[in-house]
Amino acid sequence: MPTDLSTEIQSAVDSRRNFAIISHPDAGKTTLTEKLLLYGGAIHEAGAVKARAKQRSATSDWMAMEQQRGISITSTVLQFAYQQCQINLLDTPGHQDFSEDTYRTLAAADNAVMLEDAAKGLEPQTRKLFEVCRMRKIPIFTFFNKMDRPTREPLELLDEIEQELNLQTYPVNWPIGTGDQFRGVYDRRTKKIHLFERTDHGKQAAKDTEIELGDPRIEELLDPDLYYQLKDDLELLDGLGAEFDLEKIHAGELTPVFFGSAMTNFGVQLFLDAFLEYALKPGERPSTAGLMAPEYPEFTGFVFKLQANMDPKHRDRVAFIRVCTGRFEKDMTVSHARTGKAVRLSRPQKLFAQDRESVDVAYPGDVIGLNNPGVFAIGDTIYTGKKLEYEGIPSFSPELFAYLRNPNPSKFKQFHKGVTQLREEGAVQIMYSSDEAKRDPILAAVGQLQFEVVQFRLQNEYGVETRTEVLPYSVARWVLNGWEALEKVGRLFNTTIVKDNSGRPVLLFKNQWNLQQVQGDHSELELSAIAPFTSVVK
Repeated sequence: MPTDLSTEIQSAVDSRRNFAIISHPDAGKTTLTEKLLLYGGAIHEAGAVKARAKQRSATSDWMAMEQQRGISITSTVLQFAYQQCQINLLDTPGHQDFSEDTYRTLAAADNAVMLEDAAKGLEPQTRKLFEVCRMRKIPIFTFFNKMDRPTREPLELLDEIEQELNLQTYPVNWPIGTGDQFRGVYDRRTKKIHLFERTDHGKQAAKDTEIELGDPRIEELLDPDLYYQLKDDLELLDGLGAEFDLEKIHAGELTPVFFGSAMTNFGVQLFLDAFLEYALKPGERPSTAGLMAPEYPEFTGFVFKLQANMDPKHRDRVAFIRVCTGRFEKDMTVSHARTGKAVRLSRPQKLFAQDRESVDVAYPGDVIGLNNPGVFAIGDTIYTGKKLEYEGIPSFSPELFAYLRNPNPSKFKQFHKGVTQLREEGAVQIMYSSDEAKRDPILAAVGQLQFEVVQFRLQNEYGVETRTEVLPYSVARWVLNGWEALEKVGRLFNTTIVKDNSGRPVLLFKNQWNLQQVQGDHSELELSAIAPFTSVVK
């Protein structure tokens, strides 16, 4: 590789930071996202998270249904510059019904921010997503939110993470009071106290009074009880807490912890500053050609998300590409690993929620949007140079199933197009009966809300009214050795055979007991709760 290109790529990698936010619903994820954008200068006034008619809708929640309900139901990418760094923030849905979208997005993230409500601590969805991060061994940063409301004891919150997640904690800052008594935080990095004043619902950056720990003004600005409590807590943390260890952070074994209030901006900028310093830069990724370093001169990347109709006026389809190595250039021609075809990457876009602008170059850690005329599927690798493939992105076992009916035959074209595009983007898994006479698609979802979203979007984006017919199954398993394995075992009782969108056999069971019964009767049948994909991890 020419030295100048090598230097250019290395410099770009050094300035990239890429992360996803994981949380339970209502922990304040969309609010924190807005405030990070506010401090990054990407927006000038933070939007409200509740979709009321007189409020600005949040930047990251751009879909009509999100704005109506005030929830996040699809991942978005938000790119902005901050302190000479290019930040790629992968915003994920908090609602557990859309956890599969979050799993896919985490495949493109180098770091994760685990957001917790300080009154509730660890919650089920956070635990589930944490395990996905742990599988991928990515650094996890913890932000305890809503400190301006009644909370649990900070030390108790740390202990919960250490005991239940087996993850060491290192508080980078420490709260001064909680609830109505919350006055700010002490930054252990700079050894300074940051006292905050409330702003107009956190729309603008918070005013920050910064003073040294021993400054005599503390007694005027801070209640003596809060001050002495802070000193006692810091002594305890220094004496008994974990040591700061950047290697452990990067290995996902130690989580830097921050306290604050996203709604009122307490602690958000301190978190962002520390994150830039501690976060992992884009690194090596396993592929069929071995570990690929970001400085590898050829361009490579993979598709982790597809989204239809981000611009309803143009009925577009956008593929989200995570750049892994080399330099991406507008109009470059790449090889498509799955099909072997050459693809010209025209009209690439820099993404900022629904807003997009043309981009000429991109580097490892960046996410770009490409128009997708049916070429790409989730998990596809694109590359220049020698052939390689990155590890696929698995589909997880759905738990709810329903036939999707189109009662209006004159709308067949629109119905078929809508189902195809929503299936491609992974809004829901689509399966079909193995009985060719039954041609209606079967929606296979993690949560009921996914069905509602599909029906809403078919109506809103394709003009098709639909109805669902719920099926009595709660467990799905892929047959690892395909149709041949099924033919060998013969007739199966208490199960229904369907095929996924790739034509692979899937067994549906009414409950776990039925699954165990079939496994007991046919031990030679290899079943998996995750859709098969080619692993490249040796």
